[in-house]
Amino acid sequence: QVQLVESGGGLVQAGDSLRLSCAASGGTFSMYAAGWFRQAPGKEREFVAGISRSGISTKYADSVKGRFTLSRDNAKNTVYLQMNSLKPEDTADYSCAAGRSVTYSYGGSYDYWGQGTQITVSS
Repeated sequence: QVQLVESGGGLVQAGDSLRLSCAASGGTFSMYAAGWFRQAPGKEREFVAGISRSGISTKYADSVKGRFTLSRDNAKNTVYLQMNSLKPEDTADYSCAAGRSVTYSYGGSYDYWGQGTQITVSS
């Protein structure tokens, strides 16, 4: 059983940067691909970014491509989502997820989920 804990959310202004962390425990993290999803009030959950087990391969939603960077440190059992040039439309609850065999953008393919961390971007 893998437990995921997100951190790093908060209130920022448009144009600011934030780095989210997702710390894993309870399993061999390098065996899991990981992803970030977000959900804004009144909207469906949407894919943000995904990363392979090794960290070599990544995938991003078009809305964040060029602004967000996903990386991982398997020695620390942690994935990082660096978010630059934040926009008000990035405001959402961000959750990380992990799975052994995933389709990055499909939330149903992930086995484990964190509780989420809120990001609010003011204009």
